[in-house]
Amino acid sequence: MSAALVRLLQLASPALPVGAYTYSQGLEWAAEAGTVQDEASALRWIGDQLEWNLGRYEAPLLLRMLEAWQVGAGDTVRELDAEYLATRESAELRAETLQMGYSMQRLLHELGDFPPPLLAAIAVSPAPTLMQAWTCAAAAWQIPPADALTAWLWSWAENQTMAALKAVPLGQAAGQRLLQEIGRRLPAVVERALTLDPADYSNFAPGFAIACCNHETQYTRIFRS
Repeated sequence: MSAALVRLLQLASPALPVGAYTYSQGLEWAAEAGTVQDEASALRWIGDQLEWNLGRYEAPLLLRMLEAWQVGAGDTVRELDAEYLATRESAELRAETLQMGYSMQRLLHELGDFPPPLLAAIAVSPAPTLMQAWTCAAAAWQIPPADALTAWLWSWAENQTMAALKAVPLGQAAGQRLLQEIGRRLPAVVERALTLDPADYSNFAPGFAIACCNHETQYTRIFRS
């Protein structure tokens, strides 16, 4: 077993102390509105986000950011990070990635085994997103790009599934069936992201944006986004 695999599991673990479990990314409002009301509609919501939002924009952008870390292109990292932050369409979604980025940046310093140049580079960013801090860790631990992206997407899918279990609500077996199906789709999403031309990037998902915005004024809620 390689050290990179062990670190990859650490990055994808729900135990990573960045607070991901407190966010639903609009899914809670989708459940309130009746758009997500059972296992089938939860799969459609999560699957569509994976296909149209993350897979065609967030995934290839993460690969470019990881590559920039690997070659020491700190300016490129910060440019990509600014671009990513600009696509967070609601106040809650923006606050989410900044809060998690802060927590991840702090964790990197507390772990104490990261290359000083990488720590110095991320310290230049006063408010990195989670993607910037997370890819910094992946680069430091020399995790292969395809594996890193798979872990990022799996961690996202797991958090979305857990949000669905609480908000819809769904049973544990339903959650595992959701993860089984999403896991089946992940390899194709990763493969496409590895070759997607920047001119074809798109995170056009108006239903997702509307859900995120409406969650900000939702009367009863348990998640922060």
